[in-house]
Amino acid sequence: MAQKGQKAPAEWMPLPEYSGNCPPGLEYLTQIDQLLVHQQIELLEILTGWEQANKYVVKNSVGQQVYFAAEVSGCAQRQCCGPNRAFKMSIVDNVGKEVMTLHRPLRCGACCCCESWRPHMEVQAPPGNTVGYVKSEGCGCIHPTFLVLDLDMKPIFRISTPVCGVGCCQCEPKYPVKTLDNQQIGLIQKQWSGITKELFTDADNFGIVFPMDLDVKMKACLLGALFLIDYMFFEHSDNGNH
Repeated sequence: MAQKGQKAPAEWMPLPEYSGNCPPGLEYLTQIDQLLVHQQIELLEILTGWEQANKYVVKNSVGQQVYFAAEVSGCAQRQCCGPNRAFKMSIVDNVGKEVMTLHRPLRCGACCCCESWRPHMEVQAPPGNTVGYVKSEGCGCIHPTFLVLDLDMKPIFRISTPVCGVGCCQCEPKYPVKTLDNQQIGLIQKQWSGITKELFTDADNFGIVFPMDLDVKMKACLLGALFLIDYMFFEHSDNGNH
């Protein structure tokens, strides 16, 4: 038990039984239809405005920690390229084993009309084994959309963005996840964190829901889409990068 004034240790979700059809480390996702993603506040970034590598805690709907995600990126790109920077997101389980990596190359912002320079992300689970991709679609500054693709680059889902999609006000933007025939199967939502946190940090909270029986590889890709949305629309710093 944590002593008074000390933070209680995280409660981790028990590891489900291994399934031979599931990439190692994604067994947790077989029992989940909702994830909550909380970005950790970096004190040095608050005090200095010096952009730090992001870190996130990923929990299930009852508050048990499922994963810990940490950005790996170059200091120069974090300061000079802001949210457009290249990075690897390393996602580990409760024993510190890296079970998933997200790779985002240096790219332009959402308004880029050059297809080869539009934001995208590669999802690997386990590391080195690509399971899918998330790509910005079309040339849209106001309402860009995203495609979630499988290993063969076949589009599976489309994610649209709302009018209030850039963290500009006290709203909770919703990003519907739909099939290609426009049937909604899930949702990514930015959650309001309070005025102090919103104004003085770029630490964000998100929720994501999807069908329980959805392929775990697609669940991993939707988690990757959540991170891409966070960097594109909600990552900012005091040096003017947006």
